[in-house]
Amino acid sequence: MKKAVLIISLSLVMMVGCKSKTVSRDTDDLKLKKISESEVNANQQTKAYELGKRVLETCNTSKFKPFNETEVTKTVMDNTTEERLTKTCTRFRQYYGSFIDLKLDGVYKSKGEMIYRYHALYTKKVANKELRVFVNEDNLVSAIKSMDWDEKFDAKIKE
Repeated sequence: MKKAVLIISLSLVMMVGCKSKTVSRDTDDLKLKKISESEVNANQQTKAYELGKRVLETCNTSKFKPFNETEVTKTVMDNTTEERLTKTCTRFRQYYGSFIDLKLDGVYKSKGEMIYRYHALYTKKVANKELRVFVNEDNLVSAIKSMDWDEKFDAKIKE
């Protein structure tokens, strides 16, 4: 009997001690906010378009003009190599055909970063891709991400 009381007592103590706590945090910084065209910096928008297009046109021309430190962050510069682009382009040309152009779908703001969402247009009808160009507060492209197109903009933006 004493053992049963002891076990029940220890169980209760552990349950109370392991109770999870509610953590409140300000999630306003994590939320994406769609920006109207009038709020978008035209120079930044042109830069995002030109750099995104430069990457995808590499698939058509097989020539890539490397980025410089006034256009992109060091991380993007290091990750955007001719070898990696060639590998991606081979797959893209096989499945989607030749790249045609980018069509801006929307601009979003998240934690001081602007996200330009483009619908990438290709010659094959099965191609349904999007390109996201992330521009940081220093007006440098901090990420370029290609993914399958989804009408609904997903909050999972950088992975």
